[in-house]
Amino acid sequence: MPLQFNPVKLFAGSGTTDLAAKIAKAYGAELGDVVLSRFSDGEFQPSFNESVRGCDAFLIQSTSQPYDNLIELLLLTDAAKRASAHYITVVVPYFGMARQDRKDKPRVAIGAKLIANLITASGANRIMTMDLHAAQIQGFFDIPVDHLDASVIFVPYIKSLNLPNLTIASPDMGGSYRARTFAKFFNAEVVICDKRRKRANEIESMSIIGDVTGRDIVLIDDICDTAGTLAKAAELIMQNGANSVRAVCTHPVLSGKAYQTVENSVLTELIVTDTIPLKQQSPKIRVLSTAELFAKAIANVNEHGSISKLFQVD
Repeated sequence: MPLQFNPVKLFAGSGTTDLAAKIAKAYGAELGDVVLSRFSDGEFQPSFNESVRGCDAFLIQSTSQPYDNLIELLLLTDAAKRASAHYITVVVPYFGMARQDRKDKPRVAIGAKLIANLITASGANRIMTMDLHAAQIQGFFDIPVDHLDASVIFVPYIKSLNLPNLTIASPDMGGSYRARTFAKFFNAEVVICDKRRKRANEIESMSIIGDVTGRDIVLIDDICDTAGTLAKAAELIMQNGANSVRAVCTHPVLSGKAYQTVENSVLTELIVTDTIPLKQQSPKIRVLSTAELFAKAIANVNEHGSISKLFQVD
């Protein structure tokens, strides 16, 4: 008996409208009609202006700041469930709270697990996301997780640069696995910047493990928040004789003085995706779109196809 495919409807949260529109265009559909009503005290209520009964609903919203984005996604999911959607997939290009993935000191919450519980409790049947801060966060969910890999977007761009002495670098020990994964695509060496923190977003010291002399360095990270680590790592790398330093970061959180830090740094460019919309433009920041990858993943989920084949890089 042939597989039956339910009608697909894509809806955008208010924090990810630009990316959602690109995903819909790449998929070949129009975004569904969502209305966000606000009360005088700031409370809001999202609602669907069209039927979702019996359809496969894909709700697109990054849970970046402000936390209204998360609450809006939860309310949309609950609304879709109560409106009898057949299958609800939350598409979360950037999964916020992912840095709180363990108890690294006494009496703290595991925020990533809490958010996973909330998304599941709201009625989601599946979550689709990209480059989680820690891959094991997939285990926090009791529903299927499609964990997309942005390397299929970054690797072709890095190859197009034709860097003569390419070396991949990690800005900290925790990102060494991610750096090695990238290095395999280029058969390149890996160097690591070993940093010590006084507290969150404040670096005490940093040193380099490996030789960067005469090399064109590409730093690999998943999140760029204040850009302090990247700027300091790039400066240290150049001081140790590198030819150039670029940085690749999937999620451009870019809080505080991050834009100023990037522009004043020795970085040739910072390459990011559009999982989070930029607050301002910068000549040093290049944005690569994830829309086509998400559109293909949505099609494969609806048609019961493979997601892992989307991770293949020529």
